[in-house]
Amino acid sequence: MRRWAVIYSSVTGNTKKVAEAIAEAAESADIFRVQDAPQDLSGYDIVAIGYWLRLGQPDALTLKYLAKVENARVVFFQTHGAEPQSEHAITAFARAGYNLGPGCEILGTFGCMGKINPELLARRQAAGPNDPHGGAESRERWERAAAHPDAQDLQAAQELVSRMEHKLALREKYLAKQAAKMTK
Repeated sequence: MRRWAVIYSSVTGNTKKVAEAIAEAAESADIFRVQDAPQDLSGYDIVAIGYWLRLGQPDALTLKYLAKVENARVVFFQTHGAEPQSEHAITAFARAGYNLGPGCEILGTFGCMGKINPELLARRQAAGPNDPHGGAESRERWERAAAHPDAQDLQAAQELVSRMEHKLALREKYLAKQAAKMTK
């Protein structure tokens, strides 16, 4: 297995749980809170960066860190109160990638629902009728999110590791074949 750095930001514990699942599956992994993460990632083959969403993008601590990540193979993972396949969640991955430093390659992504910060939830429940985050549909989604990340989410996060390892193995095999053709 390749050497992984698993870096995360977490307020409610959602992203931390996913980070721990990824690190466990990676076998050769170091896990860091984003505020303790190393600046030099050159000793890692894969850098998994996890965050919670704030205003449709990674939280502020993670955004600041992303700009310092250079020349790395990156896997993003995120937790949020939105549906994993929603426009909100997908756009957040793009915003994370946009904020990476130069020379990075994004290998893959993983997202799952997670319980919403109780302070934010209290504000949202008191929102007026014109607030796009209010209403019965939002309340139902918040209730679903409160049960996540669950065992299935954590299993899927662990499976992400094997998918990324497989992806890189296939790429290396392909590149070796291409190099062999060039020497003939």
